[in-house]
Amino acid sequence: MPKHIVNMIIALVMLSSALLGQIRIGFVQSDRIRAEYEEFRDSEAQLQMEFRRVQMEYQIKLMALDSVKNAFETQRLMSSPEWRREKEQEVAVMERNLQVFQAENVGPEGLLYQKQAQMEFEILSKVKRAVDKVAAEKEYDYIIDGSVSLLYGNPAYDVTDDILYELRKYNIPEDNK
Repeated sequence: MPKHIVNMIIALVMLSSALLGQIRIGFVQSDRIRAEYEEFRDSEAQLQMEFRRVQMEYQIKLMALDSVKNAFETQRLMSSPEWRREKEQEVAVMERNLQVFQAENVGPEGLLYQKQAQMEFEILSKVKRAVDKVAAEKEYDYIIDGSVSLLYGNPAYDVTDDILYELRKYNIPEDNK
């Protein structure tokens, strides 16, 4: 189902609820939370460093493969058939190892993807807890993500600062509380 249809259905449900009784709707700007919440920035920086490390390791393996291929090409005509077969096998093994390395680290099931998913899950769990707490404290019936489909929102109903405040409270060490 297209996203705009889902958004329209949600809006109609909220509108009908508003007509039946007094409801309170707040909104949060998730793009602002991503930009301003330190843990999001730290995890993104950590993932970038890990990606660069993997990329550098990949480049080193690729240069070693290229070196073996170049040596093979320059010596191929003057070498024995056994040496050529041995070098061809070595190149094939190195190519397979490079493919496996790439799949294990940056593929859809790779370590970087898994690490990113785990970090996002942990952070989004904290965001959800903060949203739930703010909604309960301020007695909101709904809090929507204004970054996704909100064209206008009265700043009085923007709870982004409250969510950020709650999230930052989670990061205070226990001995400082």
